[in-house]
Amino acid sequence: MRHFLSYQKRGLLLIIVVLVAGMLVIAGRLAWFMIFVTDRYAERARELHERERSIKAERGLIYDRNGVVLADNKPVCTISVIHNQITDAEEVIARLSEILELPEATVRKRVEKYSSIERIRSNVPKETADKIRDLGLDGVMVDEDYKRFYPYGTLASRVLGFTGSDNQGIIGLEVEYDKFLQGTPGTILTLTTAHGLELENAAENRIEPVNGNHLHTSLDIVIQQYAEQAAEKVYAAKSANRVSIIVMNPQNGEIYAMVNVPEFDLNEPYVLTEAVLGGAVQSELDEKQLNEKLNTMWRNPCISDTYEPGSSFKVITATAALEEGVVRLTDRFFCPGYKTVEDRTIRCHKVGGHGSEDFKQGIMNSCNPVFMEIGARVGAERFLYYFNKLGLTSRSGVDLPGEANSILHKLENIKAVELATMSFGQSFQISPLQLLRAASAVVNGGTLITPHFGISIENAEGKTIKTLSYGETPGAVSPETSQTMRELLEAVVAEGTGKRAYIAGFHIGGKTATSEKLPRRSGRYIASFLGFAPAADPQVMVLVMIDEPEGIYYGGTIAAPVAGEILENILPYLGIHPDYSEEELKEYELGTAAVPDLVGKTKKEAKAIFEAYSKGELYLIGEGETVWEQFPLAGETVNENSDLILYLE
Repeated sequence: MRHFLSYQKRGLLLIIVVLVAGMLVIAGRLAWFMIFVTDRYAERARELHERERSIKAERGLIYDRNGVVLADNKPVCTISVIHNQITDAEEVIARLSEILELPEATVRKRVEKYSSIERIRSNVPKETADKIRDLGLDGVMVDEDYKRFYPYGTLASRVLGFTGSDNQGIIGLEVEYDKFLQGTPGTILTLTTAHGLELENAAENRIEPVNGNHLHTSLDIVIQQYAEQAAEKVYAAKSANRVSIIVMNPQNGEIYAMVNVPEFDLNEPYVLTEAVLGGAVQSELDEKQLNEKLNTMWRNPCISDTYEPGSSFKVITATAALEEGVVRLTDRFFCPGYKTVEDRTIRCHKVGGHGSEDFKQGIMNSCNPVFMEIGARVGAERFLYYFNKLGLTSRSGVDLPGEANSILHKLENIKAVELATMSFGQSFQISPLQLLRAASAVVNGGTLITPHFGISIENAEGKTIKTLSYGETPGAVSPETSQTMRELLEAVVAEGTGKRAYIAGFHIGGKTATSEKLPRRSGRYIASFLGFAPAADPQVMVLVMIDEPEGIYYGGTIAAPVAGEILENILPYLGIHPDYSEEELKEYELGTAAVPDLVGKTKKEAKAIFEAYSKGELYLIGEGETVWEQFPLAGETVNENSDLILYLE
């Protein structure tokens, strides 16, 4: 019995010890939680009872080179509902559907959805949001927001790009520099009960957003507008498929303007233009058709398309021949209007041929047989060497997404015929920017530059945080060849096929081109002109491309005057002033007259009218008796020494 009682006492003591130990452990844990980690668990408890609403950061602005805002922000609001806080669902549904002009069923679905917060509509104008705020509806949240706004609408639409509802860039500079422009969103934290109801008199925690950085670009709104006006004019006059223009500094690659007419409205980027619709009705398109047309409208042909450059590529062929030492300016050639290469007869643009001519005249006349001959002298292997040296085998590196690369023959596939056609810009494809980059190296002294838009990144306080830099490769062309090419290309404008880009008082260099699109003999062409000024020290280069013009399609006839018009406007703006020769001064003092409308007149009638107002030359092209088209166009102001070209039916 005594042993039994002793055993009970020991067991009881053990239980007491265990209980005391357990209580000490619990007390220790409580002390640990209450003293040492109280802040951590208080934060976790707060997180369980906090509702989070995002505050959108203000996106950084995009400026042109002079500080003009090209992409701005407009204050808007986001309207949301919190299901557990709504006290009168029917009133909320009725008022929101009325003010926001949304179907009642759409609003009801979101109001009745069991979720912590449900967005009804974003990008709501502030005036509309204020009406909703003034109603004081329980469970309806009105939060500040920002919407991207483009002050100039269609200006440089494919270059600037636009943003989506999530404030992220979609195309253009908006997506290329998105990581700098976007910023960091903020947050509104509201304390709630376990049932999701906001606690009265509980302060909101607000984490302020960090606004995005600003982008300064090389785009110049004045030059862009001049280029767009010139493009729109020829686009309408020639009923073209598209007109693209690039204006660039050939010394450093800064792009002043990039035009693709017709442009689209950046403030309404999902509304198709008439040119893209082609007579269709947008509301009747299915999803696949709509997406295809939107991608077509947003596509930047200057960046994403390649083409056969045609005769403008003769600049590269001539450069290669001079660098290789296989041609001299005094070398003589004979053009009968064609050249036979193996079993192929390849014709010159002048049917009767240019006859005997030296190399300089061959460039001025843009004579195909001359360039086929010097291309053969260079040879396929060395020709491809200069392709590579002048950047034509790689992308230009422009700071826009979606850049295309060239499409070239492999060396083993370049036979005599391929080499002949390549020498005057056919049977391969390059992008417009690749051509500009290569031509810049030819005339700037030999430095291969990188075309670009971005100049610097600036924070919200206006401090420059990053200066953007781009690669340059010297020695692509020797200085001697570069000087010779500048002189030759100036002669093309002064006396050759590019004379319609001539501007009195300025020294312009350039090259015309007329490229036949594939498939051959389809009657579809790209008329283009590549020009630069001043010829002795190029500060600006212009490439004009008119895609599928109706009627006359020669680059020297319709593209060269567009480039001339642009250069005439922008050279004084860039601080490059005219320096008139004595001959030019005499011509400058001549009277002016408006060109009469001669379309539809007989050859005889047109000649009589022309002689009555002009002392210049009248050029008749064609065999018919009636005028079909004229250049300059009717209504243009010219001096009384100006020539006129009439195309006969």
